[in-house]
Amino acid sequence: MTMAAAARAPFTGPGVWHGPELEADDGWIWRLDDGEIGEIEAALEGVRGRPWAALRRDDFPLPTLGHRLARAAEAIENGRGVVRLRGLPVGRFDEESLRTILWGLGTHLGTARYQNVGGELIGEVRDEVRAFGAVRLAVALGGDGALPLASRARARSNGPLRFHTDRCDAIALLCVRPARRGGVSRLASAMAVHNAMLARRPELCELLYHDYPRSRLGEEVGGEGRWYLLPVFAVHRGHFTTHYSRTFVEAAQCLPDCPRLSPAQDEALDLHAALCEELCAEVPFEPGDLQIINNHVVYHARTAFEDDPEGGCDRLLFRLWLAMPNSRPLPPGHEVLWGSIAPGALRGGVALAERAPDRAG
Repeated sequence: MTMAAAARAPFTGPGVWHGPELEADDGWIWRLDDGEIGEIEAALEGVRGRPWAALRRDDFPLPTLGHRLARAAEAIENGRGVVRLRGLPVGRFDEESLRTILWGLGTHLGTARYQNVGGELIGEVRDEVRAFGAVRLAVALGGDGALPLASRARARSNGPLRFHTDRCDAIALLCVRPARRGGVSRLASAMAVHNAMLARRPELCELLYHDYPRSRLGEEVGGEGRWYLLPVFAVHRGHFTTHYSRTFVEAAQCLPDCPRLSPAQDEALDLHAALCEELCAEVPFEPGDLQIINNHVVYHARTAFEDDPEGGCDRLLFRLWLAMPNSRPLPPGHEVLWGSIAPGALRGGVALAERAPDRAG
């Protein structure tokens, strides 16, 4: 055990939780009341005919619900790291109205970030490849061999998703329709996973504080390298952060100029993945649920699902990536992924040639 590993201590606080605790305690699920739903409907009516991506917070007034969303942002940053708003009557609205509602709610939380090089701001998480059969696990990329599919393609199949974080401070997922079967949201406290790893194999926990190469999987525009280095765990000015997607680590190993992982580094990722499975909560979506997750402290995943389009059970979530005004500072070196490491900065997302939208409000 290294001196650094010996000096590590487990984390405490509301962000450290185990799956059964979250499943048994619905205090993180906040039900919208009739007045708050009325505010959403009135705000929607006030912006009819306007493009949702051009709206700012003042365009979508929420006199009461706005204060609750501010409390949600506080709970996401300094509480459990996840809040679910429940009860939006999605059946009253068409899909474009639901996009406007999600965007309007998002302006009261933070600033939207681009999710891919195409400039997507609200993603549709659904099985886009149902007509084409099973999604291939790899695609050929010239003479470099095969790389795994980019995260967008994986998310938009009906297969399971492994535990991971997205490259934004917070992700908001609005459930429009659940699947006929499966598609269960799975959540794990990153600090609980860290603590369990520290207790069982501190030397492997310590490895995750050191750099792992990750591929960009073609999800960038500009002169960035095809791979970059970043640790899985980090602490800066008293704030924990994690960035974890094994898909991007595995893809980097397919690149000939990328450093090879050691057997111990692979073992550390294996244990990390096993602890996510062991400590996670499984919390199915209901139509109208809006789940907001802090990517610095919570891992998310999903089970495979089966649609029934004829029966109106084809799973559809709308996804928004947000930079949060109350976000934590990040360690030096994280600029390679985040752009800025300053607290409250406009950061994360996928950089485009054009400027990202200004902070709402």
